[in-house]
Amino acid sequence: MRKGIHPAYGPVVFRDRAVNHAFLTRSTLAGTEGTGKTVEWEDGRTYPVVDVEISDVSHPFYTGTARVLDTAGRVERFERRYGKQG
Repeated sequence: MRKGIHPAYGPVVFRDRAVNHAFLTRSTLAGTEGTGKTVEWEDGRTYPVVDVEISDVSHPFYTGTARVLDTAGRVERFERRYGKQG
């Protein structure tokens, strides 16, 4: 790889503020020191932190709280309202 053209890649903590869940991983966002946010992790070291609005812990699809549309009921309601054609 050419030197000087790639972003810094290192450990960073992603924190889901909605459910107070955090996980440590590696990312190119570790090089964005402009935010100034850091957090002390379980191992005693300090890492840059990125706050996210939604993660696999709080997303409705993964938690099973996603709404399933009742398409059969919607079709019947449409037919009742506008009449069945032909």
